[in-house]
Amino acid sequence: MCIAVPAEILEIKEGNIAHVDYGELQQDVRIDLVDVAVGDYVLVHVGFAIQKLSRDDALETRELFRQCYAAMEEEA
Repeated sequence: MCIAVPAEILEIKEGNIAHVDYGELQQDVRIDLVDVAVGDYVLVHVGFAIQKLSRDDALETRELFRQCYAAMEEEA
């Protein structure tokens, strides 16, 4: 199964690279596949932003991931 994670674009660098924030982690990703600006939210899969999405959808997805991880920790 493949999972894409929502991230916010913090900075756009030369060479179609963006510095993004996942909420508790930041990293550089490729933005060759999407037209984005600082402040936009994207889905990131294997280091590539593959789709732009709304802030509300991004934050809702982050919350769902948080709930899933919390439930897994409770079972461990």
